[in-house]
Amino acid sequence: MKEINLEIISRDKTGKSNCKQLRNMGKVPAVIYGDKKEPAYIAVDYPKIVKELSKTSFFSTVFSLKLNKKAIKVLPREIQTDPLNDKPVHIDFLRVNDESKINISVPIIFINEDKSPGLKGGGVLNTVRREVDLICKINNIPEKLEADLTNLEVGSVIHMSDIKLQEDVIPQISDRDFTIATIAAPTVMPVEEEKPETEGEEGEEGEGEETVETKEGEEGKPEESKEEKKETEVKKEEEPKK
Repeated sequence: MKEINLEIISRDKTGKSNCKQLRNMGKVPAVIYGDKKEPAYIAVDYPKIVKELSKTSFFSTVFSLKLNKKAIKVLPREIQTDPLNDKPVHIDFLRVNDESKINISVPIIFINEDKSPGLKGGGVLNTVRREVDLICKINNIPEKLEADLTNLEVGSVIHMSDIKLQEDVIPQISDRDFTIATIAAPTVMPVEEEKPETEGEEGEEGEGEETVETKEGEEGKPEESKEEKKETEVKKEEEPKK
């Protein structure tokens, strides 16, 4: 892995006032620790460290810090930022050497999305992990891991075993083949257009109105009441007796 050279200055004083003064000078206070040595208090150039911070591989990058013509290999481990503007205000570096074996998080990128039938057909890439914790030596840290999506259909699962690793680089999780991503079915399915209502179905004229069939010759004749019907029937019964 390529090392990034970075010029630093030493600082004897510590404390809030000293750190504030360094920031006003365009520097970022930092400390180097580890490797069973005393901590070294330093400061790095603000524009240069911000440039490196913009890279996704910042925490997996080995920096060679130049101090008094002597190079110190380090890895960035923690960054404190200003809560108002998100600018770096302090950095912790871990001192390392070529034989150091460390746990480190490495970002995953997905390649060949245009060669995935599942994605081209409307599927969605569901990312489970955007980075993976690895165990490796300092001189063997991968800048990134690649997950190839070629020929993957909807329902396909990308496991850690599908990602190529360099020799002597192993995942920190070793007891299972964990999932990196899946290709899921589209979340929105196409909806068929509703057919227009045909005449004679809902809304048909006269629906809900009570209709009365009228026999021929009775049109306009009012319906007889129960009393009138009864009187008519009595008259019919009495007629033969006359």
